[in-house]
Amino acid sequence: MATRALAAAIVAVLLVITFPWNAQAQARATLRWGSRGNDVCVAQRRLKAWGYYTGAVDCIYGRQTYAAVTLFQKRNGLTVDGVVGPETWAALGYWGGAPGGAATAQTTAAAGSREGERDLLARVVSAEARGEPYEGQVAVAAVILNRVRDSRFPNTLAGVVYQAHAFESVTNGTIYAPATSSAIRAAQDALNGWDPSGGALFFWNPQKASSGWIWTRPIIKRIGNHVFAK
Repeated sequence: MATRALAAAIVAVLLVITFPWNAQAQARATLRWGSRGNDVCVAQRRLKAWGYYTGAVDCIYGRQTYAAVTLFQKRNGLTVDGVVGPETWAALGYWGGAPGGAATAQTTAAAGSREGERDLLARVVSAEARGEPYEGQVAVAAVILNRVRDSRFPNTLAGVVYQAHAFESVTNGTIYAPATSSAIRAAQDALNGWDPSGGALFFWNPQKASSGWIWTRPIIKRIGNHVFAK
């Protein structure tokens, strides 16, 4: 038993060293009406940075904070329950950094706006398809938009992006880096209707994919290092 406990402790330490953002995210408390403390301040500052909260950062979860949280959840395709749990923390974009990690200066405060959607889409493309040919970047953006239109996935862009374990860039936090200029153009082209993926709902790098399930999907196209599948 002692050996097993030691092994578990070592794995935990390695995870913290390798994925510090994951440890920081998991350390955040689940917040609800009546919560108090530093984590409430963090949530209030993030909501204020996104333009949802206009009250004082007083570290008390009250009426104004609840209204801001529920509006944020509604506009980002999350469960509208007023509870700031792991999913809402991830969508807020706080992984221990200062405000601005999730939203660049060009990001609109209204997450439901066209510009806000383009920014979110561009950051996913930038993180998931960096170094890929331009057509491949547009294809990655198109896959995400295809999921929004497919009944098997959430029906909002943010809902698709922040769906649990859907994209490695959300899990590892790289989505919160500013998008490259080519990714921004690619996102706009996909929003305008260009779909080089051929209607695909999945993409992956065959050299890196470890999931056996993903290989059950019928591949319809390859662009750069990615294959695209239905």
